[in-house]
Amino acid sequence: MTTYRAILCQQLGSPELLTLADLPRPALKPGEVRIRLRAAGVNFPDLLQIAGEYQHKPSLPFVPGFEAAGDVIEIGPETSGWQIGDAVILRGGSCYAEEAVARAEGLLRKPADWSYEEAAAFPVAAATAWVALVARGRLRAGESLLVLGAGGGTGLAAVTLGSRLGARVIAVASSPAKREAAVAAGAAICVDPAEYDWIDQVRTVTGGQGVNIVFDPVGGDLFDATWRGIAAGSRYLVIGFAAGRHPKLPANRLLLREAELIGVRAGEQTRRDPLTARQLQSALNEWLVSGEGRPRLGGIYRLADAAQALRLMADRGAVGKLVLHTG
Repeated sequence: MTTYRAILCQQLGSPELLTLADLPRPALKPGEVRIRLRAAGVNFPDLLQIAGEYQHKPSLPFVPGFEAAGDVIEIGPETSGWQIGDAVILRGGSCYAEEAVARAEGLLRKPADWSYEEAAAFPVAAATAWVALVARGRLRAGESLLVLGAGGGTGLAAVTLGSRLGARVIAVASSPAKREAAVAAGAAICVDPAEYDWIDQVRTVTGGQGVNIVFDPVGGDLFDATWRGIAAGSRYLVIGFAAGRHPKLPANRLLLREAELIGVRAGEQTRRDPLTARQLQSALNEWLVSGEGRPRLGGIYRLADAAQALRLMADRGAVGKLVLHTG
């Protein structure tokens, strides 16, 4: 077979502009492997990239998708560590496709008892949570961690990792199903942001002190409200803006709380810092081997229905991760 099917973004805009196309197979370079993809994870940065609003802007046309799982079907020259038939997890680009080419050293081994869909839902959210909480946030056991958007894939990964690291996790999620998922992932307490006094509830459960760390992939009104519930010397991690509004923070709030406002770009951090990249790879492998925190799937769609999955995510209707079946 000399071609494979993939979702193609040929013009920037809404997910409905995506098309399904046949693409030629590229030749493998040294250190690369070809993977027959079985499933691809759907992430908020996919939506931003398709709209032309993401930090990394590939040239048109491009194949979206930052994570997938599948089987090694070809090994390039000067490549070691993998064999034909190995089941692997990929964190990279162009994953809304039947096949992908990846650097061998960046692959993760799929746990035998995980489905391909679960494996495809793992690496982006897990990497974001680790870079945010460990590399940037310096989370310590015994601290309180507030996770906004805790019912989504990234939020649930932060809940899981925070709990594993010994934090007391407070989850903020907008529906009973999302709060139930957060509890299952390890949250000690859940609050509903629709309740007028939700931030007072957070302060109460922290003994009036406020939280030590905030993990915020939402932004918007939640960002504005959360600053009333942080502790002195807290770290506020800005992950993204799923709410659609980029909030502004008066500098006096940082001064009064002696707080840190920390931006998190997991992909950029690991590209810039080889040591962090190696530490992240080791942490993700350990996480997979532990068997903890299996991703919660919010829906599985055909590759041809990528636009439908992206639209559901844009409307914040999913509980857990959405996945495309690409096999």
